[in-house]
Amino acid sequence: TVTLRVDAMMCEGCVGAVRRVLEKLEGVENVVITLEDKKVVVTGTGITEEAVLEKVAKTGKAPILWSE
Repeated sequence: TVTLRVDAMMCEGCVGAVRRVLEKLEGVENVVITLEDKKVVVTGTGITEEAVLEKVAKTGKAPILWSE
């Protein structure tokens, strides 16, 4: 599981763009995005933090790893 914060997500369009790129990543089984918290949780097999960060960055957003 990889959890990110994406501060640049401002609307449902942004959420859709992030979801679309992540769902194309090999091994991704589920993507949960909470716009209010700007939180993205990606689960799957064989996914890496680096790969998830890179995919989200391609949307023009600046993702960072979520820290509790």
